[in-house]
Amino acid sequence: MALQSNRLSEEKYRENFADIHPPFVESRALIEANRCLYCYDAPCTKACPTGIDVPLFIKQISTGNLKGSATTILDANIFGAGCARVCPVEKLCEGACVCNQLHEEPIPIGTLQRYATEEFINKNIQLFERKSSTGKKVAIVGAGPAGLSCAHVLSREGVDVTIYEKEDKGGGLMTYGVAGYKVNADFCASEVDFILGLGGIHVEYGKVFGKDILAAELRSNFDALFLGLGLGTTRKLGVEGEGLDGVIDAISYIYDIRTRRPSTIPVGEKVVVIGMGMTAIDAARQSKRLGATDVTMVYRRTEKEKPATDKELEGARTDGVQVIWLAAPRSIEGNGRVERIVCEKMKLGAADASGRQSPEPTGETFTLEADMVIKALGQLPYQSLLDEMGIKHHGGIIEVNGMRQTSVSGIYAGGDSVNGGREVVDAVEDGKLAACGILHQLGLPYQHIKLKAQVN
Repeated sequence: MALQSNRLSEEKYRENFADIHPPFVESRALIEANRCLYCYDAPCTKACPTGIDVPLFIKQISTGNLKGSATTILDANIFGAGCARVCPVEKLCEGACVCNQLHEEPIPIGTLQRYATEEFINKNIQLFERKSSTGKKVAIVGAGPAGLSCAHVLSREGVDVTIYEKEDKGGGLMTYGVAGYKVNADFCASEVDFILGLGGIHVEYGKVFGKDILAAELRSNFDALFLGLGLGTTRKLGVEGEGLDGVIDAISYIYDIRTRRPSTIPVGEKVVVIGMGMTAIDAARQSKRLGATDVTMVYRRTEKEKPATDKELEGARTDGVQVIWLAAPRSIEGNGRVERIVCEKMKLGAADASGRQSPEPTGETFTLEADMVIKALGQLPYQSLLDEMGIKHHGGIIEVNGMRQTSVSGIYAGGDSVNGGREVVDAVEDGKLAACGILHQLGLPYQHIKLKAQVN
């Protein structure tokens, strides 16, 4: 069966891709804010990769000081409004909340953070001022969370920033790689507009680094260079039949859903997703919401070793997604297009470099009917590009120091190209750290910038 679009009514598509985390109204926000214990040396703040002063911003909500609360959040994390929607708070701030130890529900920090910031983002109410231009110029590759975070910090200090972005919109994976029911395109555009609204940041869209714009040109025309490259193409399965019609990668699939109307996206009747990261779960859940009848996730380890959070997996199961543990694809079969996938049962052996037990084949196989297979195996770094620039890396993951400077003087990097693919909030902190390194190189002050290291 060929993949089909327009499986559902427009009303059903709107329902399926509506916000799954409704914002608080004022009364609910005040009730939740007043539950906070305002801990000294708060574990929630320590758990935040950007070091947001959580007790302070919640206290500001409780006293009706929304502007102060938003400023506290966005001063530490300029993507604080978006992160409030997409962060895995259950393993970060909310997971560290002391209420968990008291056998109570943790303070809903993420939703309170959204409450405090959303109006300022949607209405583009600027909370920060740009200093007079210093005459210094910095080039940034990539208008994702790392690049925009770096740009915002630099521009506040009077540095003129030019960003080169391959897409026609900013935001990176926030705009193109997150499930639509977590954060919609209009909000992503508003968040980018808010960041750029500070002034002093110019973005050139549709510019591919290494093709339309070269490193040598940027280095000669700017005082410093920041690389927020992200990661590249999806890893291959390396099995027979991978080239059949109906075998797609999760990143491209989610990109299409983000850039087109859901009703125009073809989806299979029986979908198999390979992988168990956040992207894999987003792909699986969106397949169900596009109208697939059966969606099955196949993962080579057990539930204990999964990269995704318990909350994300619970959401997938609620949507009707099935999971097969300890299984790996061995071949994909069909006459021109996918008809079935053969998987091999696995067992766990000795621990690998990640500290998790390695999956080992058992020789026993089983077959799943499928007309669509989605690969969500992670992405490959831009290794050859880094080699051309003479930047030290480990398998394409850029080597940096504490201020995110690479092995090449004057070139800094952050985000997925440095950490291998973590959360948006980690990329934001990388951008801040790199901005501080650049400011130090340029002889400009940076000590007042709020960094994670200051709260540990």
